[in-house]
Parts: sequence; structure tokens; C-alpha cells
Amino acid sequence: MRNICLLGMLFIFSELKSQDTRLYRYETDFLSKEFHQGRRDSLRSRMPEKSMAVLFSAPERNRSNDDDFQYHQNPDFYYLTGFTEPDALLMIFKEMQSIGGALTNECLFLRERDPATEVWNGRRLSSKAASQLLGIQTTFINEVFDTLMVPFKNFNSLFYLPLPKGVVDDRREKSDLFDLVEQFKKKSNYPPENGDSYKLSGWLAAMREVKQPEEIALMKKVVSMTCEGHIEMMKSVKPGMTEYQAQAIGEYVFKKNGSEYVGYPSICGGGENSCILHYESNRRKLETGDVLLLDMGAEYHGYSADVTRTWPVSGHFSDEQKAIYAVVYHAQEAAFLECKPGNEFQAPGKAATAVIKKGLADLGIIKDEKDYRKYFMHGTSHYLGLDVHDHGTFGNLQPGNIITVEPGIYIPDGSPCDPKWWNIGIRIEDDILITATGYENLSGKAPRTIESVEATMKQKSMFNAGFQYK
Repeated sequence: MRNICLLGMLFIFSELKSQDTRLYRYETDFLSKEFHQGRRDSLRSRMPEKSMAVLFSAPERNRSNDDDFQYHQNPDFYYLTGFTEPDALLMIFKEMQSIGGALTNECLFLRERDPATEVWNGRRLSSKAASQLLGIQTTFINEVFDTLMVPFKNFNSLFYLPLPKGVVDDRREKSDLFDLVEQFKKKSNYPPENGDSYKLSGWLAAMREVKQPEEIALMKKVVSMTCEGHIEMMKSVKPGMTEYQAQAIGEYVFKKNGSEYVGYPSICGGGENSCILHYESNRRKLETGDVLLLDMGAEYHGYSADVTRTWPVSGHFSDEQKAIYAVVYHAQEAAFLECKPGNEFQAPGKAATAVIKKGLADLGIIKDEKDYRKYFMHGTSHYLGLDVHDHGTFGNLQPGNIITVEPGIYIPDGSPCDPKWWNIGIRIEDDILITATGYENLSGKAPRTIESVEATMKQKSMFNAGFQYK
């Protein structure tokens, strides 16, 4: 039996080697190698003469004991390479350089293939396959970096991002991320005299804030699957459910439609929890009279949606809930009108804030408009993309920006206003693409008016039939 097993293992290893040039992805809509090549070229065009840039992959993170979190690549590294494995180093040169006998302007260092490990943890790309499939000119296995002559000191400028934090040395590995970082420090005499750890981040922010057509296509897809999750939750939520059951329905729909992850921990706050901005435990039982605030987004091929809808658990807003919702809705509508190229990034937020100030005062919740911050304490917009709070320069809006517009009002128990307003938290959040002439609401298919929300909640859901809530 042991011999049979060994023969089987050898057959598997042989298969892995013979299929070395395959990229083990099962969808066809990943960003193309031409996209990543274009991003590297765009970065190179920003770099001054006789300079180089260095980026490290993200470290692996331990959850507990021998259980690691599922690996997630450094978004900047992924943006420039499409490479999704750990323990890697990227070097980009302004001009062609002779590195390890190769004339090149870019090098990727990656782990050597190890069929025995791949049986347990999944396939790796070989150096040759990474070059072919990712379009990177020159690739080396990590072990080479220690002895490779890289003239860091001869460049006028050495640009790098802050070194990755929390990197753990795996002593079983001779060239893991820990070793690459340590070797870089030694070779560059870290911190290098010619080093700059700021400009590279700024260049990448300017690049990432303007989405390319391939990115916009992925964003539309991930926002669409997110909206479908919100719609199904609207149809399904009833008094007696728990926050985590609502969460499970939305995340099921995300996963059913192809999402690899959630973009961030799902926020499912009912009743008093609707007034906690980043509430994540999601354990409360939902009751008649509650509003339920659901800030949930799928992630697909690295890109994240960020959508919030709030609705009444019973299916009908109370008069007080309706009044607060109307203020937030009109604030968002005012913000949308400012989502156009040339406007300052803060323009949508200023428009939304003006509506919320007046609305809170008109309802008697505040006496002076300057007190609005008691109930609206966050910004209205952030960039969206490879990070849910994506890189950007916060300059004037321009075509290709994708931003959120998310005004909210949160009135916790004990607030200095009529108790009838207590425990009402309302946020409406949409994902907005800035176009040449204005904006496109990518998440517009998720109901957001009072009437459409209540109508959707009357519709049947596949999750309701015969289900008894404990």
C-alpha cells in the first residue's frame, strides 16, 4: 500500500511539472498581463532618470497555532504584477539594467516550486511560468537574490514603500519574505542614503485613483453581485431573525455569484447597533420596530464593493424612521449632483452636510446647526477599488474615479433630543463612477427610496420558505 501511495504521489508531482505553464485560475476575467504591464510602464514614466523602485509582497498572517488566514496580496504589488503568492519581491528600473546576466528593466523574485508543499497548500507558479503568464520580463527564484549583484547604491534614487510589518521568519525556508527583507536591508545599507519611502506611494495613489477600463468592468461586476445580496436580504429579513442570519444571506449571495471574499467585515446592526459605525459582532436578535443597517460588500478578483442600505425589520418605516431616512436620502441626492469631473473631492460631502444640518434642525433634533456632528460624525466619500478605502490623492474629481457617497445619521440611546429618535441609525451608501460628463451610480439597482425598499421587503425570498427562526 505504501508503494502504491508513493507512486501516486510521484505521478501527481509529474503532472504538476508537466503543467507548469498553466495558470491555475478558473475564471477568464482576471486583469490581463497587458494591464499589469501598462501599470508598470506608467509607474516607470513617473520615475526620474537612473532610479529604481522596490516592492515586497504582503506577509502571511497567522490566525492561531498552525492555522493561517487565507492569503491576500499587497494591493500595490498585485496592481503592478497580477502575482498572488507570498514571499516575493519586485524591482522596477527606469532604464535597462544588466541583472544576473539579463538585460531588463524589471525583475520578480518568487519562491521556487516545491511539489511536496503544493500537494498540501496549492500550486505555485514557476519562474518561467510567471514570466510567460504575467508578462514580467525577468524572473528569478528567491534564493538568487542573496548572491545577486544589484547595485542599489549606484542609483540616484531608490524608491520603496514602507517595509512590511509583522514579518515572521520561517526557519525552514531559506528565502521567505523575512529573508528577502533582511537581504534588501543589507544590500541597500538600509535606510539607504539614496532612498525615498514616500514618492512611490504617492505615484501609486495617483495611478490607482483613476480606474482603467478593465478595472471598471470588474468593479461593475462586484458591485452588481453586492446589490443582489442586499436585495435578497431585504426580501428575507423578518422579526425574530438574528443579525448574523441576515449577514449569512447576503454573504451567501456574494459567494454564489463568484465572490472570493467579503471586501471588509460585514456590518449588520439592528436597533441600537445601527448607531455603531463599525459594528461587526452581528449577534443581536432583530425585533419589530428595529431598523437594520447593512454595510456589506463583496470582493471579486481583488476589487471591493461598498454598499449600505437601511430598512425596517417589520417591513414598514415608523414616522420617526421615515423622517430620518428622508433627510439622509435627500443629502445623498444633493451629493450626487456634485459628483462630476473638476469638482473638489469634498464637494459631495459639503452638499450632503448642508442638507443634514438643516434636516436635523428642522426636526428639532439639534437647536444649532453646528451641532450636527453629534449625529453625522464621518466623511461622505472615499475612493474604492483594490482597497475598500482605496488609494487616492483627494484632488479634484476626474473621469475614472470610483468613490462612495454615504451620508448617515445616528442617534444613540441617551442622546440630547426627544427619546422618540433614539436608536435610529440610517446610512445609505452607493458606489459612484465619475464619468466625462457626470456620474454613474454602479449600485443603483439596490432599492434606496422608502417606497422601493418597503415594496422589495414584501417580495418572496427563497430563504423564507419553511424556515423557523430560533
